[in-house]
Amino acid sequence: MNYPLPDLAGRTEIERLVNAFYDRVRSDEMLGFIFDEVAAVDWSKHLPKMYDFWETVLFRSGGYTGNPLAAHAKLVPLTGMGRPQFDRWLELFRATVDGLFAGENAEHIKNCAADMANVIHLKINGIPDPRTDPANLTPEQRARYAAYRAGTP
Repeated sequence: MNYPLPDLAGRTEIERLVNAFYDRVRSDEMLGFIFDEVAAVDWSKHLPKMYDFWETVLFRSGGYTGNPLAAHAKLVPLTGMGRPQFDRWLELFRATVDGLFAGENAEHIKNCAADMANVIHLKINGIPDPRTDPANLTPEQRARYAAYRAGTP
């Protein structure tokens, strides 16, 4: 009998996801060495930080503190941190989620991961984000952005 996959419901599922995901990452030909050799990740510290990060992203309750941009930017001079690496990371993340979970939270965490991967890739590589190019904004978006920059609601 086929049972549907559970959705991400709390910290227990976040830990299961993060552990399974980083098992895939560490054994991946493109990404494994970046984590284990280049960044020399201390997994006993990194995994709990990632539990907090994703719990904060999904449930706003994880208490994550850190600077993912700075952590990734440090790697740019040491190894390739281009679109192929971020696409592979995202492919593994989505596959891990899809293999373990299904539902609203599972879809949301995949969307958050895609947004995060894109933003970090663009920022650490100094690539302008086309979504924030004023030429691509609607008049309403330009007005909101101008109000934000001016410090008015």
